[in-house]
Amino acid sequence: MIRTVESAPHVSAPVLAAYSYCEAVTGQQARNFAYGIRLLPTPKRRAMSALYAFSRRVDDIGDGALTDEVKVARLEDTRELLTRIRDGAVDEDDIDPVAVALAHAAETFPIPLGGLDELIDGVLMDVRGETYETWDDLKVYCRCVAGAIGRLSLGVFGTEPGARGAERAPEYADTLGLALQLTNILRDVREDAVGGRVYLPSDDLAKFGCSVGFSGPTPPEGSDFAGLVHFEVRRARALFAEGYRLLPMLDRRSGACVAAMAGIYRRLLDRIERDPEAVLRGRVSLPGREKAYVAVRGLSGLDTRHITRRAVRRRA
Repeated sequence: MIRTVESAPHVSAPVLAAYSYCEAVTGQQARNFAYGIRLLPTPKRRAMSALYAFSRRVDDIGDGALTDEVKVARLEDTRELLTRIRDGAVDEDDIDPVAVALAHAAETFPIPLGGLDELIDGVLMDVRGETYETWDDLKVYCRCVAGAIGRLSLGVFGTEPGARGAERAPEYADTLGLALQLTNILRDVREDAVGGRVYLPSDDLAKFGCSVGFSGPTPPEGSDFAGLVHFEVRRARALFAEGYRLLPMLDRRSGACVAAMAGIYRRLLDRIERDPEAVLRGRVSLPGREKAYVAVRGLSGLDTRHITRRAVRRRA
């Protein structure tokens, strides 16, 4: 069983201020992520905001306009900061609020901070401009930038005492991260192409006649772009189905958080499946009211009950 912490002792003013900063960053920049963590009790919500703020810092370095050399240097500086946090060398009065908040969160919850090292490794892969020949190759990247976030989050959520199969919870959290990342890749395929990045496996691109890339709002001439998208959608759905086995292992509010975040991405996947070329014309997104509905559905426990019933039928 993974230990869970529902309450925390008194939090000092400097740490509260650091958490407030991280929550502000999350609220302003997280979009889909914020809908899920609003459903958590305060200690967990704060810890997840600290994780997001640190992860966002890493992502912003990779996505920024700096030279590759400077990006690598700043990512390594961030890794050194992570080492200080892991070693308990960040004081409450440190000038970096993200470091203060994450240090406190790591003291409060059993967060596997090595996952943030993996995130840095993944962003370094972006900086180097790596491409991926096969799905197995792409999975390595996805595990760094998204699977690791799933495992970090599980450190905050914990599992319910006596949850069946809880030893596999990190595996399911990792897989759910892969599902979200593959959905992201499909949604951002044109935006990434404009930025010179290609994530979809070259084997898949060749299979569907899309090796020339996506430089415009229409598919490459003679390609089966819809076939490519539907192929990747099926892969993402299989990952969601596997990762959703995590839900019955979580307490109600943690499960609601995961169901809300995953539910938003599953609905994005539905939209992409219905109109594959939409991802070439612009950014596919959900309106706020639909995200709110998904969050309410998660809090109701509908997805968790559905997964539980399906597991019971499999064992029968």
